[in-house]
Amino acid sequence: MTTIQKIVLITGAARRIGAQMAQAFHDAGYGIVLHYRDSKVEADALMTLLNEARAGSAWVVQADLQLVGDIKRMVDETVKKTGRLDVLINNASSFYATPVIKAEEKQWDDLVGSNLKAPFFVSQAAYPALRETQGSIVNIVDIYAQRSLAEYPIYSTAKAGLYALTKSLAKELAPEVRVNGVSPGAILWPEHQSTEKNEEILKQIPLQRQGSPSDIAATALFLARDANYITGQVIAVDGGKGLV
Repeated sequence: MTTIQKIVLITGAARRIGAQMAQAFHDAGYGIVLHYRDSKVEADALMTLLNEARAGSAWVVQADLQLVGDIKRMVDETVKKTGRLDVLINNASSFYATPVIKAEEKQWDDLVGSNLKAPFFVSQAAYPALRETQGSIVNIVDIYAQRSLAEYPIYSTAKAGLYALTKSLAKELAPEVRVNGVSPGAILWPEHQSTEKNEEILKQIPLQRQGSPSDIAATALFLARDANYITGQVIAVDGGKGLV
């Protein structure tokens, strides 16, 4: 009996948490479509690695997710290459400080575009294919969606929107498509953040340690593969930081 290879499209899949999720889903038997915007070298290298482990199991698609036309092309290309779509992971994100007295319109457009506009329009474009497979969407949110981060007002607002979007889509796309989210805590430190700041953050976490990208990947896989009666939930993977 031939086993059907289920397909997951991961946005921002070339590096960091996106690449870890790609590996985890691949290990679980999924075919992986790796989206990238600029990280072609990393995406191609990961595709090659996955295809060496299992032939015909990984593809790459390029798109600027700020452009709705690119989004539609990306989803069409995904379905054309693979024949189906079972899981969408909205992972691609921009993250940087925008203190309110210095914030610029282009920063608003970039942060809201990558963290909220893109997940909405990618989900919209992917819905017909996901409906056919009774598939699911997993949005990578952030613990700061509910507890805003000082000097990151635009990012925090965009992620709060993504949190709300997750709930809204879960209602609207049911019963054919489940929609859930994962909110990472201290998983990967921001670039250029001091060791002292990192240690200060760890002291505030009940589990007293940093998480791993594999923690996010495992939770996303659970929501996509095992959580058949869960929709509209956002799971915090934060070592208990939200309790403080």
